[in-house]
Parts: sequence; C-alpha cells; structure tokens
Amino acid sequence: MLKVKVPAKGAAAKKGAAGKRAVGKGKGGAMARRSSMAPALKPAILTTPQAISSLKAAEKDEQKRQIQDFLRKALGAEVLVDKSTPHQASSTKSRSEGAADVATAAKEMGLVFVLKQCGVIDELQRMLFPQGDVHALLERGNEDDDKPSGLKPSASALSLASMDADIGDATTATSVTSNGTDANRGKTTPPNAREGSLLIIRALCEIVGRPAEPYIVGAFLAAALDECGSNSTSIRGVAEDTTVALIKLAHAWAFPAILCPLLLQSLKSSEWRVKHNALERLELCASTAPDQVNRLLPKLIPAITNQVWDTKAQVSKAAGATLLAICMTGKNPDVASSIPAVVKAISKPSETNKAVSELMGTTFVVPVDAPTLSILCPVLSRALKEKLAIHKRSACIVISNMSRLVETPSAVAPFGPLLVPELKRVATNVQFEEIRDEALKALSNLTKALGESYQAAQDSAGVDKMTEQMGEVDLEQKRIQEEKDAEAKRQEEIAKKEAEEKRKFKEAMDAQRELDRIAREEADKNRKEEEAKREKQKLSTKSATG
Repeated sequence: MLKVKVPAKGAAAKKGAAGKRAVGKGKGGAMARRSSMAPALKPAILTTPQAISSLKAAEKDEQKRQIQDFLRKALGAEVLVDKSTPHQASSTKSRSEGAADVATAAKEMGLVFVLKQCGVIDELQRMLFPQGDVHALLERGNEDDDKPSGLKPSASALSLASMDADIGDATTATSVTSNGTDANRGKTTPPNAREGSLLIIRALCEIVGRPAEPYIVGAFLAAALDECGSNSTSIRGVAEDTTVALIKLAHAWAFPAILCPLLLQSLKSSEWRVKHNALERLELCASTAPDQVNRLLPKLIPAITNQVWDTKAQVSKAAGATLLAICMTGKNPDVASSIPAVVKAISKPSETNKAVSELMGTTFVVPVDAPTLSILCPVLSRALKEKLAIHKRSACIVISNMSRLVETPSAVAPFGPLLVPELKRVATNVQFEEIRDEALKALSNLTKALGESYQAAQDSAGVDKMTEQMGEVDLEQKRIQEEKDAEAKRQEEIAKKEAEEKRKFKEAMDAQRELDRIAREEADKNRKEEEAKREKQKLSTKSATG
C-alpha cells in the first residue's frame, strides 16, 4: 500500500497552472461555465519512444517500481530531484505529469498490468473511498433508490451514499452554500491525493481511451461528482474536468445502466456545486447519448424539473438549460418547434398558456411516443387547472388531437392519472357547454388511447373503492350501534341508581315519620301524666285545708 506524504503548508498553498484554470467567479458572483476542456495532460518521463522502450525493456520488478513512482508523484508525494535540491514540493503540475505517466504506461504496457498488478486501481479506490468511511457512508445510503449496475460495491455504494444528503424528501429543491470543510464532509485522505487520483482517471480517459472504460466508468464518476463539492478550488476544477472526460469516454449504452442513476443520485446532494455539475453532465449526455437520453425522458424530466425551483440561482439556471437540451433529443418532428416554449412553460408557469397556444397550431402526424408525452403532459395538466375556461378549452383540444396518435397504451399509461381526473373536472364543473363538450371529447380519445386494460383497471379500482367504502359504512354503522347500546346501558344503570336512591330516600322518610309519631305520642303521654299529677296535687291540697 502506498503512503502519500502530505506536503508542508507552504507547499500545499502553491498552485500550478492547472489549478488556476479551475471554475471561478463570473459576473455577479455566478459560477463561470467552461467553454472547453482543460489543456491535455502531458507526461514528464514517458515523453519519447526511447523512454517507453526503456521501461518496457526493464525487469518486471523495475517496471512496477517505476510505475509506483509515477503513482506516488501523481498522488502528491515529494519527489527526489537531485542531490543539490533533494526534494521538490508537489504541485498540480507535477501531479498532472505523474498522472499522465501512469496513463501512458497503461497504454503501452497494458491496463491489466498497470492498473491491477501494480496496484493503481486499488490505490485510487483507497484514496477516493477510504475504508474508514465505509460504515458511516453506507448508513446514509438510500436502499430504495435504483443503484447503477456493473459497479464494484466497495466503490459505487460508498460514493452514492456520500452524495446522498437527505433522501427522506427525494426532491427537495434546496441547496446550501457549503457544508464546511472537506473534513466535515467525511474526506479523510489528503487533498493532493484526491486531486491526483482524479487526474489519473482523467489521464486514463484522454490517453488510453475506450479500452480503459470498464475500469474507470462507474464508481469513479460518482467520486468525481462528489469532489465537485470540495472546498478546494483546484480539486473542484479537476473533478469537473474528470466528469467531462468520463462522460465523453463512456459508451452511449452506459447511460441507462450507470451514468443516469449516478447523475440523478447526485441531484439529491445538499452541495449546490455537485448538483450544478451533475446537471451540466446530463446536458452533455444529451449530445453523447441522445437516443438513450430520449428513452429515459419520462424519468429524467421530473427529476430535473424539481431542480428548476432550487434556491441557488446557478442550479436553477443549469436545470433550465439541461431540461431544454434533453427535451431537444425528442424525435417527434410535429412538436419540435414548440419544445422551447413548452420547456419555458415547465420552468415558468406563467408561460403555460403561450405554450399551449403554440401546441394548438400543431398538426399531429407522427405517432406520439412516451418521451413526447413526458414533455407535453405536465404543461397540459397545468393548463387544465387554469382559471379562465378558454385556456382549459385549448388544453382539451391539444389532448384530443394528441391522443388520436398515441403509439401504444403503455406509452400513455403513466400519464393517465395526470390528465383524466382534470378532464373529468373540466367536463363537470365548467359553466360553458362548448368547453364541456371539448373536455368530454378529449376524455373519450384519451380513454381509447389508454386501452381496455386501463378501463378495466379503472373499473376494478372503482369496484374496489366501492367495496372499501361499503366496508367503511358497515364499520361506521357498527360503531354507531355500539355507541347506542353503550348509551342505553349507561341510561339503564342511571335509572337503576335513581330508583335505588328513591327507595332509600322513601325508607328514610318513613323511618323519620315513625320516629316523629313515636316522639309525639311520648310527648302526649308525658303531658297527660304531668296534668294528672298536677290535678292530683291540687285535690290533695284542698282536702288538707278543709
């Protein structure tokens, strides 16, 4: 395992020519967009046929040693120059030269020998995916998202997870200015080593070309996208150049399986520079793999549309440009002239009516496929929600004309739930009969395009919904009856309690009246006895006096 020595602070601050051409600040603080690739990487040692022949003629151990020296130089290790100046601090220029030497050796001596036997590929993975970050990064991954196929788990999963910000809300269109330093972002390897690793990947793309594709296209693209959020200007510049080189190197059919999932995953990053770079790479894919991008428009358009509302102006602007680029890959000539207006309406809802007006003048002749529907349906659905009824009429006419030439029911099936409910609302709620008729006509044509399977599914869904509602009614009736029974039981208990209290009260009153009667009788008896006693005493006194 190679050990990269981190240069001194003063040496680390020194920037080479390649570092100066990184993305800078444009007018108003906006990110300046590069018009072309960075200058080609050139080797420092393997510059002549004689030097290459000398390396080939050496013993295998010597070849490995020299290649590993190139690798050390590319990763930022200090280089021995001569006895008078024993060490030369690493710079972006020296790292670029070392990376070009590694790529030249791979081209001349074979990718398997240089990348595998000399340990170059393992060292790149160690630098870009440090082992210490495995568990932390994997815990942040999203198991529900599509993962690109054909990648090494040790690389692809880590890089995907490292870009994943908060998957709970997959499409939150909010970026933060910065997550802090690279260390706070989980980057534990030296900056020079990460920059050198990216330079090697770019050199392999430019110098070796297509034979290097199986080794570097995939996980390393995820790593390069992630490094676009670095707080180092030189690393960001190299990372952007590397992503461009990887996209240009990749075969067109790598887009659906590898590039598209990686780029869409990077749109979930909280770093706005990562999202900005991913959007620009998607725009580049529209020119390198137009057919494959066109096939995936139903998946790409919603993901990119979410970025149009990003709080960062650079991301929002890049999303609009990318949306236009991918939509222009559509093969339907009938709507080609209206695509700019439709894309503008997607980004700016106030332009919806203008876009629908342009579509009103479209004569549909070519069969309408799923990519074309994915472009038109969001705008048409929004037009059906407009306040003015005349705008709803225009949308109904376009939907009616478009539905007649839908290619297959499966092409329009994903957009049925988007359009059918809105058409039903227009047909039911709009005041004007003419517009209601247009809505019913559009609904009829769209239902025919959706096919019998959709109608059967709708009927089945209706039956299921009715059954569910009946079940809910039964449950509600049962609940009400249970409440009534409980109330009746409670009232019965209250009545019993009141009757018992009345009985006890009556008994108490009867007992009290009996006591009062006895007391009165006792009082009367005592009074009579007292009167008899006084009468007797009176008679006794009279007889004594004569």
